[in-house]
Amino acid sequence: MAQGFSPAISFRSPEGLRHFLPMLFEEAIQKLERRLSAELPGAPAQDRLAPIPRRNWPPGFNPARVRHAAGLLLLFPEHDQAHIVLTVRADSLGRHSGQVSLPGGVVDPGETYEQAALREAHEEVGLSVGAARVLGALTPIDIPVSGFRLHPIVAVASARPSLTPSDGEVARILYVPIEDLLDASRLRAVERVRDGLALSVPAFHVAGAEIWGATAMVLAEFLTLLDWVGPAT
Repeated sequence: MAQGFSPAISFRSPEGLRHFLPMLFEEAIQKLERRLSAELPGAPAQDRLAPIPRRNWPPGFNPARVRHAAGLLLLFPEHDQAHIVLTVRADSLGRHSGQVSLPGGVVDPGETYEQAALREAHEEVGLSVGAARVLGALTPIDIPVSGFRLHPIVAVASARPSLTPSDGEVARILYVPIEDLLDASRLRAVERVRDGLALSVPAFHVAGAEIWGATAMVLAEFLTLLDWVGPAT
C-alpha cells in the first residue's frame, strides 16, 4: 500500500467493491434529466467527500464578498459508456496548481451560470460553441480557501468532443469513465497537511490523477443522482 493512504473506504454493498453495472450513456442521461429537475441531494451528498475537518468561512466574513464561479461537468459517450471531462490545472496557477477541477472560472457581469460555464469550457479546453446541451445545475458549493462559490453546470455532448488544453491554464485534460468513479477501490482517504492543519481527505484515484476537495464534493452529488451510495460512515 502506498505511503500516506488508508485502506479503501468501504461501501454499503453486500456484493463487494464492484457492485454496479457499467454506466451506459443513455441510461445516465435519462436519470440526470429526470433527477436534475427534482429536488437535489444537496450538501449532505457533497459532505460525503468533504475533507475532515472541513474549512469554513472565517468569523465575520461578509457574504457579499463571495465571488461566483461556474464549472462545466460535461458528459459524453465512448463505446456506449458515459464519461466526463475534467482538467488538471497548470503549475503556473498558484495555490490550486496541479489539482483536478471542472473546466470553469469567474462569472462575468451579465452572464448566467450556464453561459459562464460554457464560455469557460470554450476558453480552457476548446469546447466548440453549440457542442454541448445543458441538462441542469447541481448545488452550489462554497470554497472558502479561494473565496468562491462554485455553480456546477451539467451538460452533455453527443460524441467525444475534440478538446485542446489552454496554455497556461490547463496542464492536461482527463476523460474519466463514470464506471471508474463508481468503483469503490478507486476511493481512498489521503492524509494531508494544509496551512498547518492535518486533514483526512477522501480522494478518487482515476485516470492517473487524484481528485479531492471541491471537485470530489461536486462529483459526490453528481454520482448520487446516478444511484451511488457513497462511502460507509
